[in-house]
Parts: sequence; C-alpha cells; structure tokens
Amino acid sequence: MADDFRLDRRRLKQQFDTAAASCDAVDALSRAIGEQMDARLNGIVHTPQQVLDLGCGTGRDLAALARRYPEARLTAVDLSPAMVARIPHPRGLMARLTGRRRAPQRVAAHAEALPFARGQFDLLWSNLMLNWLDDPTAAVDEMHRVMRVGGMLMFATLGPDTLKELRAALNDTQAAHVHRFIDMHDIGDALVRAGFGDPVMDMETLTLTYTDFDALVADLRQSGSTNASIARPRGLGNRARWQRARAHYETLRRDGRLPATFEVVYGHAWKPAPKTLDDGRAVIKFQPRPATPT
Repeated sequence: MADDFRLDRRRLKQQFDTAAASCDAVDALSRAIGEQMDARLNGIVHTPQQVLDLGCGTGRDLAALARRYPEARLTAVDLSPAMVARIPHPRGLMARLTGRRRAPQRVAAHAEALPFARGQFDLLWSNLMLNWLDDPTAAVDEMHRVMRVGGMLMFATLGPDTLKELRAALNDTQAAHVHRFIDMHDIGDALVRAGFGDPVMDMETLTLTYTDFDALVADLRQSGSTNASIARPRGLGNRARWQRARAHYETLRRDGRLPATFEVVYGHAWKPAPKTLDDGRAVIKFQPRPATPT
C-alpha cells in the first residue's frame, strides 16, 4: 500500500473522539445515506435476530434499525469510545417510537478485529465506515467471519470522486490534504474473496452546498472527517496555499453557493453456505434418496 493511501489509525481514533460532541450537528450526509439504505431494505425479505451496526458513530441509524427489526438484538460498534459513549438509551420518545426499551450492546473496536464469535450476526449494517480504511480486505474478512450463513451485509461508502472540488482546489495530486477513497470495484473484489455471494453495488452522486470555503472545512472538522493519511502535512500548512484554494473554489460558485461532491457507493451481499471447511476439505451434502414406489 502506497504511503499516500495509508491511514493513521491512532489519528482516526483521536479525531473521531474529538468530534463526538459536535458531529451530530453536521451529519446531514450520513443521515440521508442511512435513510436511503433503510429504503433499500423494503424489497428484501429478511428477519434478523442479531444486527451489528459497524461504524455506528453516535448511533444515528439505531432507531431505524430498531423500528424495522423490533425483535432483533442490536449491537453497535465504532472505533471511537467517545462516539459509542454518546449512543442514547432507548427511553422516552425513542422507546415509544421504536417500541423497545432494551439498550443496544455498545462496543469500541476496530473493524479489522471484531470481538465477536464466528457466525453471530444475521445482518451487518455499515454506513460510511469502509471509507475510513486504506484497504478493505481485513475488515471485509471480519464481516464475513462474524456473519451467520444466510446473513446479509448492507453498506454504503464513499468513492474516489468524493470532495473532488476540494482536491482540485488544493492541487492535491499526492493526496496530501484529502485522502483517497477506495474504488467500488476493489470493494467488490474484497467481498468476493472473503466469500460473500454475488455482491450488488451501485453509485450515486450527492452534492452539498456551502456559503463559503471555510464553512465546508469547518463541517469536515466538526464531523471528524479530516485527513488521516500517513502522508498528510503536519500543522496548518502554507497560508498562501489555502488562500489559493479559496480563490480556486470561488470559481465554482453557482447561485451563491459552493458545491462539494460526494460519490456514494451502496451495496449488499449475502453469506452463502461454505463450499469448503477451514482446512480446505470440500463440503459434500448428501440428500436422502426418494422413496421407491411400491
């Protein structure tokens, strides 16, 4: 993995811990994506008993999952302990809306090392977590490990065109200020290698608009979505560089607003029955012989 696409895990945890108290005020993108993911479940017949929200943040999607699957046990996992600590308990209005009072299990853990037994979950939900990995392979392998046969993965992540305007304004050919995002095809390859069956993915482009350049940067910082690349420049950087970036971004202004593009990749996949055991031996199923008519 090239250094410009390696992410600093300690830095990621620090920035999300710092943003835990402020991110809910600027989470319009993740909430819109969560609503789209929930709508995609409408045509899928699946009744999970154990649901894992991986990359849960402060629990923004848990209420919707609880409403859709009122009998399921919910588990919420995030890299940031501060995020997990802010997940609300289902009481008062939330309890009335969801029809449940049992709190979700809260766990602070990295997606590449989940503290769960093999085959524990029927549904794994992941809203904007994969885009914080420099390589999806280990996390996708863990998703497959903790999922039951017949279970479903539903996810959304960000594609390479995300924040293309900011990257261009900063002349960021080396991903120094805006880290790269994993291509949809690389995620699909990782899913197939892990053993998921025929993943289905599609992409849409969402555009948020801002009053000025500093408002965009402030939103990214407040949400914890700042660059954690190993190759990121330390400190605030050259003042003249940022002034040039503001001037470049101003050329994109339309109807009094500045655009910020987010390429959103949606996908789902199922865990089929294994064809081989862990030691490589093939799984052979014997079917009973039909009764011979007398």
